Amino acid sequence: MLTADLARSRAGGDSVQPLFIDPDEKRYRETVTELIRLFDDHLGEPKGDLEDAIDELTVADTDYKIIQGLAKLLRDESEFETVAPVEPREIRQRLFEKANEQYPIVRQPTLGEDTQKLDVYSTVADELGISLGECYEGMYADLERNKRLVRFGNRVYEDCSAGDIESSSTQLTGQSGDRYRANDITVDWLLDRYNLALAQAVLYDATEMRIRVWDHFGTVFSYVKLFGLMHRIYPINAGGKRMVSTDQADGYEAILDGPASLFSQTRKYGIRLANFLPALPLCDRWEMDATIADDESGSRMRTLALDHTDSLQSHYSAGAEFDSDVERTLADKWERANTEWELVREDDVLDLGGQVMLPDFAVEHPDGRRALLEIMGFWTPEYLENKLSKIRDADVDNLIVAVSERLDCAEEDFGAASDRVLWFKTGIHVYDVVDIVEEYAAPIADPRGHEAE
Repeated sequence: MLTADLARSRAGGDSVQPLFIDPDEKRYRETVTELIRLFDDHLGEPKGDLEDAIDELTVADTDYKIIQGLAKLLRDESEFETVAPVEPREIRQRLFEKANEQYPIVRQPTLGEDTQKLDVYSTVADELGISLGECYEGMYADLERNKRLVRFGNRVYEDCSAGDIESSSTQLTGQSGDRYRANDITVDWLLDRYNLALAQAVLYDATEMRIRVWDHFGTVFSYVKLFGLMHRIYPINAGGKRMVSTDQADGYEAILDGPASLFSQTRKYGIRLANFLPALPLCDRWEMDATIADDESGSRMRTLALDHTDSLQSHYSAGAEFDSDVERTLADKWERANTEWELVREDDVLDLGGQVMLPDFAVEHPDGRRALLEIMGFWTPEYLENKLSKIRDADVDNLIVAVSERLDCAEEDFGAASDRVLWFKTGIHVYDVVDIVEEYAAPIADPRGHEAE
């Protein structure tokens, strides 16, 4: 994503609007073509050389922010690694030790300095079994400018097998484990990605995001959970008005709390919220309006409004084969566990009347028994109270709730579900879940239930 210094937006009145560029404009298409060519040409080359080439491109163009922003997105799709036959720290240590043995530190260089330096490099190269050039280049191969571009999009630099390699990927997509389409980087892809990134940058300071979707519910809400966003979901009609139940609903409205609504603003959570935005253009019809804090004090708020008519294009997959960090860890543990119970991604929508609840998992047994599993971890007191209220209202006997001990709540807050609470500290243990599921799972004739997702 774009850093704050590369974001471009205009604030006026009570609203703020990203300064989108026209993907069909000739000068932008030519700039993007040149940038992609630079990255292609520098595959296997030092990062510093690539940065110099990008800087040179900006000298002749007045759209500095746009060019650097486009380049930033290309860096996000790249990997830079230390390429050296021997770990650079080992080379440096050998060189410094050898130089210290042979030549005490002096204030003025001697006439024989060049020959003495060559002797040191040659001796260390021989000791390490590498060439003189590899010794010289490898000495500082781990400096940021000297790291090599080893992957750009789907292209990989193959000639980097020797020596220690330390990854320094510049991807800044948070902890989401984003799943992108397999397409390689194209001019259209980057221009679409740039406009989306401009909108994402505005969301770093959001206090709340309100979305309304009328299709692809499962995909959208899977991304809500993927990024660990605090949410409340309500059924709505075709006009966007809330309904009393899901029976007649045409779509869903979700309220997503932003980073500025937490106890203290966190950049990590802001990136999660911004990362969610590309999920919306996967829908045919969607609306989003977010409340943005205009300054650090939060005394003035503006509104960012977007919808399907803004022609934003998503680079996310419409598939839902992913998990949040907590869920992924539990799913990984489950794969290695010895149990007949199967952990299944969420596919239930619990109708609570005016609201909707989406449990994180279902736990199913081959004999037909089934339980629902909801995980409660990182929430504000207001969101926690809302969630507790929903759990009490759900009145679902086979709903298991895994709750972080860091949350300020007690068993009695869960009402009738208090016996089905599983407390955890840093992670959820598979067999603890199995034990409680064995007790409360119930046979369900139609386990897939509601069609709302």
